[in-house]
Amino acid sequence: MSSFIKIEAMQNIFKHIILIILILNVSISFAQEREKDTLDAGTVNVVKPYTPKISDAFKIKETPSLNDSTTAKKKEIKYNIFSIPVASTFTPAKGKAANVDKEKPVKLFDNYASLGVGTYTTILGEVYLNHELSNNERVGGYFSHHSSAGDIEGINFDNNFSETGLNAHYSQKLSDYSWKVEGGFQLQTFNWYGVPDQSMPTFDVDHSFYTAQFGGHINFEDAIVNRGSVLYRRFGDNLDSGENRFILKTGFDIPVNDELINTEVTLDYIGGSFDRLYFIDEAYDYGNFNLGVAPSYQMKQDDLTVNLGLKIVYLNDNEASESDFFIYPNITASYRLVGDLMIAYGGIEGGLIQNSYYDFAQENPFIAPASFIAPTDQAYNVSLGVKGKLSNNVSYNVSGHYLAEKNKPLFNIGPDLNVDRENYQYGNSYGLVYDDVSTFSIAGELNIDVNRNFKLGLKGEYFAYDTDEQAEAWNLPDIKGSVFLDYQIDRHWFAGANLFYVGERKDRVVTGLGTLTAPMISRVTLDSYLDLNAHVGYKISDQLSVFAKANNIANQDYQRWLNYPVQSIQFLAGATYQFDF
Repeated sequence: MSSFIKIEAMQNIFKHIILIILILNVSISFAQEREKDTLDAGTVNVVKPYTPKISDAFKIKETPSLNDSTTAKKKEIKYNIFSIPVASTFTPAKGKAANVDKEKPVKLFDNYASLGVGTYTTILGEVYLNHELSNNERVGGYFSHHSSAGDIEGINFDNNFSETGLNAHYSQKLSDYSWKVEGGFQLQTFNWYGVPDQSMPTFDVDHSFYTAQFGGHINFEDAIVNRGSVLYRRFGDNLDSGENRFILKTGFDIPVNDELINTEVTLDYIGGSFDRLYFIDEAYDYGNFNLGVAPSYQMKQDDLTVNLGLKIVYLNDNEASESDFFIYPNITASYRLVGDLMIAYGGIEGGLIQNSYYDFAQENPFIAPASFIAPTDQAYNVSLGVKGKLSNNVSYNVSGHYLAEKNKPLFNIGPDLNVDRENYQYGNSYGLVYDDVSTFSIAGELNIDVNRNFKLGLKGEYFAYDTDEQAEAWNLPDIKGSVFLDYQIDRHWFAGANLFYVGERKDRVVTGLGTLTAPMISRVTLDSYLDLNAHVGYKISDQLSVFAKANNIANQDYQRWLNYPVQSIQFLAGATYQFDF
């Protein structure tokens, strides 16, 4: 083997020597040829350093071709492995999948009952029932009760209240459509305890409201008419006031040139009566119906979404035998500036707002049963805002609004009539005044989901009003704010809190009516207030939990409405039980 390698090396050296000799011979021959050139102008010697180029070099083949007969055939080399069997007792174990700890799934129940009692002889109870009759049928109901004995410090008149409600529903879901019907009844009792002079002899100031309603809705799949709803509500009080409300809505799609125009049609009727007016012992009836059509078309292009539409409303005043047409813009748009991180939106909308005795009583239960009821013409509502996410756990929303409303209702404390008075005519009930009001507002909202067990929300809004005839936008706050917190401490303990802040409001007080002196009008400012509430609970089992609540923790003796202070700090404890049939 070694001799073969030596012979091969000597052959390579010999070949390189022959190659060098041939090159020298060619160079000498070329020089001799130049001596025979006829052009001999002189001898010029050019001296230049040698600069080698890549092309001047010879590339050595890694595997040179050999024509030697002794090397044409490679010698075969055979390798043999001499294995010796060795006894082994090793047995590989079978692999096992790693176990993943899983939390026990939370059991969800269809029904619950809750009962709590607290200071001021407060009782709070709720029962919610929901039963599945079949795969596509459900029936259920809801009962609630909240009452308190009152006992507000510094108030000599009865100030207890009670609210009891009952509701039942039935729903069915089929392949092409689904529908639901529901009905309910509510009874509310309050007292006009805000008499300015609490030292005068007491008298009965109680009053009550009742509500009975029935309605339902239906949704269709893959049909031109895709939805519809109906509501009938009867509302009244213990002073022979009564109100009927009927609302019918339907929505359908109109195909136009391969596009769909979404259209909503609304029929809204209201009619009611009061036994008397505030200043005149004479019955008062009111009633109107309006028919509205609102077509809209949606355009989408990349990150831009635009809804173009308008509302056309026909209003007929039954009592005044008058009618009118209203046309409102209905345009909204949104644009994703940075995906879900920042979305700009805005719009200009309007509509005819159907005011009702029921809505006013739910907002202010101390309203007098002798108020004018009329609709509000919201000419336009211009909005502009930005919303999005600061992170996966933090979302925000900042917006501004400008509203122009004609015939906007404002709550105003009623005057003391001094003679021949009903129990709400001692300056202790609220009436309504209407005015054209422009409102500018800025709002901000922040929601934080630290984790699945901790949620925090903050919201604030500032208002500026401009009235036409009234000196102020009575009883409308300049600032509103709120904070909400929910915390699931562990699998058993949970807690939460909420805080409400309402800025200053202004009201107008008229005194001296029915006397020999001229009436006096004064403006009163209601202080801002802060209401802090908190609760904590313990889950004993999947079905049973106990809770405790504290309201008005700051113990502020504030007034939401003039001469109507609220209860101071309140405590309540109770239990909730979940179950299935």
